Amino acid sequence: MASLKTDLYRWLEDSRDGDVVARWINAALILLVLVTVAISVLETVPGIDAASGGWLADVQMVAGLVFLGEYLARLYVADLHPPLRRHGPVAARLRYAVQPMALIDLLAVLPLLLVLVLPVSALPALAVLRLLRFLKLVRYSPALRSLVSAVVGERRALLGSLFIVCGVILVASTLMYMVEHDVQPDVFGSIPLAAWWAVTTATTTGYGDAVPVTPLGRLIAAVVMMTGYALLALPVGIIASAFAREVHSRDFVVTWSMVSRVPLFEDLNAAEVAEIAKLLRSHTVLAGEVIAERGDAAHCMYFVAAGEVQVDLPTETVRLGEGAFFGELALLRQRRRAATVRAVTRTQLLVLDAGALRQLLLRNPHIAARIEREAASREAWGQRSAGDIAEEELTQAEALDIPPDAGSR
Repeated sequence: MASLKTDLYRWLEDSRDGDVVARWINAALILLVLVTVAISVLETVPGIDAASGGWLADVQMVAGLVFLGEYLARLYVADLHPPLRRHGPVAARLRYAVQPMALIDLLAVLPLLLVLVLPVSALPALAVLRLLRFLKLVRYSPALRSLVSAVVGERRALLGSLFIVCGVILVASTLMYMVEHDVQPDVFGSIPLAAWWAVTTATTTGYGDAVPVTPLGRLIAAVVMMTGYALLALPVGIIASAFAREVHSRDFVVTWSMVSRVPLFEDLNAAEVAEIAKLLRSHTVLAGEVIAERGDAAHCMYFVAAGEVQVDLPTETVRLGEGAFFGELALLRQRRRAATVRAVTRTQLLVLDAGALRQLLLRNPHIAARIEREAASREAWGQRSAGDIAEEELTQAEALDIPPDAGSR
């Protein structure tokens, strides 16, 4: 059972490269999302729905069952996520259930559950809910994730641009009301009526149902139209520049989410995590490549962002997965490496150089105390750790059902 749970976690949640089963599962889920969204659109066409003979509804039912199984499976393996392991099985699953992607997965399941309780007259409304399954693609699309991240990251700037747009529309509506309300009371007889003209003009839509006829009114309209281009360019420019930054940094950058997944940093606030992210650099190693050699001088410490590494201790071999960390004790104590560490799979590492570590210790005593406390616990743990890994990592390896000597077989 533990092995099945580990496999499910690797297939559904692990981000490592090269897993054929995970790729096939992701491809099947993506295809199913696209098929159900297309069917939801086709079901709104009376002729197509009637000619289908009910098989479109059957496909939707099967898809709903698949999404339900996926949701339950993700909840089942939620306590294997590195940031959630310490909370226990129940609390880890509750914390996972309120995360954005888990809520999207729940939305994908709701049509299956609601079809059993809603009256027949309400069933067409499920088409809208089924279309929300399209949001599931965010999990599998780096481009969509980058776009969402760009919008969220620039939310304050976008909100500011919205206030500017609203201000321009309000001013334009007021001016046009003052100039045109006597001439066209049915169109510009009040500021709310003039607001419709201001919105269509500022957005360069111009339906033509409200047109100023006085010279001053036309002058105001010309200014509003020219201003409209700037108003549209403002939020578009903000999102475009933010999206470009996200796309350029998509090839494994040091992001807030990566750092926050590391158990050592999971309790830190956003400002502290952001400070650490600035000091870290990314490094990708291929399967079998040596990361640190026993006896080498220590120049940095490592965090496993994705993948798996193998630590060859004097008495045994241990495998560390996502969220694990190693090498800080030799760095802090200025010792040589006591173990050889190599990549088992393609692995993405976050690297904290010696200079960056010293800078971090000086800038943030709170984080320094956490790292020093962890180093002290590793020293006190004894010979088994050999100064490179802690009991926490061995506990995680055992939780993933990885035998300590797996790498020696």
